[in-house]
Amino acid sequence: MIKVSDYVIEFLLKHGVTDVFMFVGGGAMHLDDSAGANPNMNCVACLHEQTCAMAAESYARNKNGLGVAIVTTGPGATNTLTAVAASWIESTQLFVISGQVKRGDSMIGTGVRQMGVQEVDIVEMAKPVTKYAVLLNDPLKIRYELEKCVFMAKNGRPGPVLLDIPLDVQATRVDENTLDGFNAEYDKYEIPNEYLKEIKSLLEHSKRPVIYVGAGVALGDARKEFLQFVEKLQIPVLTTWNGMDLIWDDHPLYMGRPGAIGQRHANFVLQNSDLLITVGTRLAPLQTGFAYDAYARFAKLIMVDIDKAELDKQKLHPHLKIQSDAKTFFTELNSLDIIPNDNSAWIAQGKTWAKKYPVLNPEWLNNTDFVNSYYLVDSISRQMNVNDVYCGGRAGTCVDTVIHAFKVKKNQTVIATKGLSSMGYGLPAAIGAAVAHPGQKIVCNNGDGGFVMNIQDLATIKYHNYPIKFFILNNNGYATIVATQTNVFNQHFVCCNQNSGLAIGNIKAVAEAYGIKTFAINNNSEIDSVVEEVLTYDGPALCDVKVCITQPIQPRQANYKTPEGQMASRPLEDMKPLLPPEELAEIMSVSAK
Repeated sequence: MIKVSDYVIEFLLKHGVTDVFMFVGGGAMHLDDSAGANPNMNCVACLHEQTCAMAAESYARNKNGLGVAIVTTGPGATNTLTAVAASWIESTQLFVISGQVKRGDSMIGTGVRQMGVQEVDIVEMAKPVTKYAVLLNDPLKIRYELEKCVFMAKNGRPGPVLLDIPLDVQATRVDENTLDGFNAEYDKYEIPNEYLKEIKSLLEHSKRPVIYVGAGVALGDARKEFLQFVEKLQIPVLTTWNGMDLIWDDHPLYMGRPGAIGQRHANFVLQNSDLLITVGTRLAPLQTGFAYDAYARFAKLIMVDIDKAELDKQKLHPHLKIQSDAKTFFTELNSLDIIPNDNSAWIAQGKTWAKKYPVLNPEWLNNTDFVNSYYLVDSISRQMNVNDVYCGGRAGTCVDTVIHAFKVKKNQTVIATKGLSSMGYGLPAAIGAAVAHPGQKIVCNNGDGGFVMNIQDLATIKYHNYPIKFFILNNNGYATIVATQTNVFNQHFVCCNQNSGLAIGNIKAVAEAYGIKTFAINNNSEIDSVVEEVLTYDGPALCDVKVCITQPIQPRQANYKTPEGQMASRPLEDMKPLLPPEELAEIMSVSAK
């Protein structure tokens, strides 16, 4: 006989989970005890359940496997929901195991709002943003539900799952040899022969083909097959922000990261293509821009996605919709006898645009009062080693500048994503990355407003001596909101900077209070030298970077006002700062050649 809580921990270990992120509580006391009593399980105690779940989500992304958070009932469970929603959007294998009140104290089905202490119906709250969420009332179903949770997290498009276990169920003893299991087969995908033949023909006749890849390639374990395909046919590659480490910056086929706030030269490549094959990217509005009819308008779009709902979105109209995982798709294409075209001129054109329209503008260095965050990111990425992991914030300038300016090295792990774009993610994500990559240096670029949301877990970082290097963009406010309130409300600022009621505090002093080594960069001339000091420091470190709250994010897709007074977006190639019309026309004339 085995206690249910012990069975849970043994099950996780058998499925390769050796680390769990925890915030202990009475409603999960048996789960907590079992995790701590098992010598093979590493329990990472965080100081907020949001940190636990965000760290577990990051861990799942870094390991491309399960990331587990164990929390208590009520607020312990509800505090995980932001991370669960992010995991839902990002397609990561987050597994939240929550404690619940005893079955005899439950209000489920009674109509009352609460009976047990701290009780809430977390399952119904979580269902809209999970692939599977269930309350385990029958101890004899523990094996079945655990196996189903793992299956659901991994099968098809990955995503989060939640298992809610009442306190008395946790303590129940069961005969593990008589437990029923969950049986199901993982989805398999077949690409119709007529589709493969058409793709072969399109590739053989295309003059300006492009492969545009996203995180689904990594999630589907298809990195090798993807590179084999593009290198065999010498096809230019664009990456989403979420898939920016699928290919390295100095690879001869790499053409950049397009999007509404992407790189200008990458948008030129995308918008001039005559064949665009997208794999493992849902083509969200920030990727396509908001002028949907003008997106890749000269190209036949072949969209490959594991999720049929993404393929059937009404905004875009692919020439071919292919529901498949990335590995199956590239394996099938690699098996075809495709006659490669000579794409050398097309590749050279993309490189010419990249050289003519660089991300960095030397004029930005003329500002002697603040640090330019684009040049900061450039310095960080240049000085990081291939084994150093980048895992940063997910909202605002801290991620936008990484999308533009970070230079990925071969075989380097770089995670920069804007899925849910929640503030507060940077510090927990860095913890998750540190646990997933023990001993490796973790680098996190984060805004001050987001960083303070989980600043308490600097104590966790110091306790474990995780080698995390934080670069905090200190502008004493929310730059994105300042820009919005400037452009839309004529600088009527509300709760977004020091002059409108917002106080962020002295992050550097707080970090020092936790025993974290601190540094500061106050102007552009100090960037390279201080970045080197931070990255070479032995232990966790935080660098306070003085940036200007009005520094614009550029280039970015331009908008205009219609004759009816409505706002509309220009085509993706037409970015601010605007190019002269004749120059843009010359660039887009490539599509007519």
